[in-house]
Amino acid sequence: MTLVLLATIAMLWFPIGLFYLGHGEGRTCGFIAGVVGVTTILGGLMQATPMFGSDAFTASLLIPFGVVYCTICYIILAGVEDLRSLGWLCIMMTVILAIGSYFFFTGAGLKPDGTHFIGISNFFGAAMGIFAILTIVIWMVTYGKASAKLLGWMLIILSLVGLILPTYSLLGYGKLPF
Repeated sequence: MTLVLLATIAMLWFPIGLFYLGHGEGRTCGFIAGVVGVTTILGGLMQATPMFGSDAFTASLLIPFGVVYCTICYIILAGVEDLRSLGWLCIMMTVILAIGSYFFFTGAGLKPDGTHFIGISNFFGAAMGIFAILTIVIWMVTYGKASAKLLGWMLIILSLVGLILPTYSLLGYGKLPF
């Protein structure tokens, strides 16, 4: 389920990135953000159920991202001009991603059988750290402290390297690309 959602999220990051570079238009990007946001929230809820392994950790990353995407949908479609609330939402997302990064790097605590609660993955630890930087840049853009073009390029590059490449490497080869 998570890999399907990562590919779906790339379907948002790529056109939004191009939008920030001056290519595309807002209403379509707003609609895409809404569809991806709702899909991500529903996928996160499914991920947390026993049918999908009761993976509350992954759900705790997916659902907040879905909330961010739904917020972006609203902002674009409603024509909101004061983006500070989105910025602060992204700061909270940064905190969540930093915790996720730490857990991926360390495995979090130990179960009684000696295994880690979270599977250690340096790749996903680094990805969560990079996504945390992305959400800080969004916050900076909402306060006029960073260029929307920087954000656009980050979204385009990360949609390919941080979402599509690992998703299809895992689907096609059963391993991460690096």
